[in-house]
Amino acid sequence: MSAQRTLRRPVSCTGIGLHSGNKVTLSLKPAPADFGIRFQRADLGGLEIPATVTHLGGIQYQTGLTREAVSVETVEHLLAALTALGIDNVIVELNSPEVPIMDGSAAPFVYLVNEAGVKRLQTPRRYLKVLRPISLTQGDKRIALYPSDHFKVTYSISFDHPLLRHQSRTMRITEDTFVEDIAPARTFGFLKEVEMLRQRGLALGGSLDNAIVLGETGVLNNALRFEDEFVRHKILDAVGDLALVGYPVIGHLVAHRAGHALHTEFAAKILEETHAWRLVEAAADGVALPLSAAVKGAAPRLAN
Repeated sequence: MSAQRTLRRPVSCTGIGLHSGNKVTLSLKPAPADFGIRFQRADLGGLEIPATVTHLGGIQYQTGLTREAVSVETVEHLLAALTALGIDNVIVELNSPEVPIMDGSAAPFVYLVNEAGVKRLQTPRRYLKVLRPISLTQGDKRIALYPSDHFKVTYSISFDHPLLRHQSRTMRITEDTFVEDIAPARTFGFLKEVEMLRQRGLALGGSLDNAIVLGETGVLNNALRFEDEFVRHKILDAVGDLALVGYPVIGHLVAHRAGHALHTEFAAKILEETHAWRLVEAAADGVALPLSAAVKGAAPRLAN
């Protein structure tokens, strides 16, 4: 995929916000080359919030963006679908502060992109290729990015729960593997935490229809979509949060017990460590080519 891509036509859906519980209408619209992914609050005159680390907002059980005291929350599942499907430029229009949770996975957003169709643009896509390891550790949580010829993720989780305990998976992220093996994995939470979250004004729209809920001994939902659906969803979250770097990444992401806060802090750290990566373009045969010296040293695209 050497050329940038956008959508062929606008497409919309409605749902509820996981944390707000409010009904939301979301529209995806085509955008020109080098536009990036930008959220627009239609209920606030179309104010735009670019999906970049410079606009990171509150990270509380979800990833949020903010600009001029205006916010958009729970963006990670949509960002994961857009970036994994190679959509570089798109307007995400919302009439509420929160992206709808849909079924708790990225699969509905994959469906939306397929409904809209994909349009190739004439401008080459730029990738952030990792040259040296970058890492971040906080207590027993850690995340790192290592050189690789493609984008893959190794993720491990560990919980004090009889069903969860330890899960780990390594996966090369392509359009096909994301659609088949990652996108359907749903967000999850623990029944004992639900009341606490709701007292804090969170998870007001949560239900068994849009999240896996774990009781003391098992899952309250009818069935899991994958035996290791939990760690697959963590990979989904990581793909979405890493999209805030502003470029598709060529590297091996390795994370242990990380979450949105560590993912997003790490995305910011990647951009700071300019010695550890370079921007490249992909030739028609998929071989990554370095940009010209003038462009190579340029800072990543960060819309204001």
